Amino acid sequence: MNDEHEVSVNDLSKRLQIKMPSVNSMIKKFAEKNWVIYESYKPIRVTESGRKEAALIVRKHRLTEMFLVEKMGFGWENVHEIAEQLEHIHSDAFFDKMDEILNHPKVDPHGEPIPDKDGVVVQPELKKLSQCKENENVVFASVTTSSDDFLSYLNKRNIQLGTEMKVISIENFDQSMLIEIDGKQEVFSKLVCEKLLVK
Repeated sequence: MNDEHEVSVNDLSKRLQIKMPSVNSMIKKFAEKNWVIYESYKPIRVTESGRKEAALIVRKHRLTEMFLVEKMGFGWENVHEIAEQLEHIHSDAFFDKMDEILNHPKVDPHGEPIPDKDGVVVQPELKKLSQCKENENVVFASVTTSSDDFLSYLNKRNIQLGTEMKVISIENFDQSMLIEIDGKQEVFSKLVCEKLLVK
């Protein structure tokens, strides 16, 4: 990849685990809608209208996840697949109403920003827990991955968005961290600390 707006067909094929001819066919359809600029043997470039279209799909997905958690009582680890099915609904009014009922949330249940109606995404300034120093006090604000396994891991430890944490010490050998949460101490591996975003 050359920059954030370019990607090769081969990279897309690998990332999505879809055969090259299928990716080529879909990209040609996107080019017809002016969402991408596509020339043979050159990287695909996302256009401004393509970027906006993608952001609006992300908006539908994240609003739906928030609705499923806040209004329907689903766990944050159970909403991704349902949201993927509902994001294909074409009614803007449906998602605008969902946004209104939720009182216009800025982030989804995993702390990821929800694009606005114009496709504008405001990225909060967060850092990985692994980048924190000893004696630093932080608040858990987002995850870098929302896999079921990881979210279940956090559930078992009663860690949710807004949880306050203090870095007690960092192990030199493997960069694992001793973290204090609600007066209790827990050791997090470097892998876990890389996946927790804090402010």
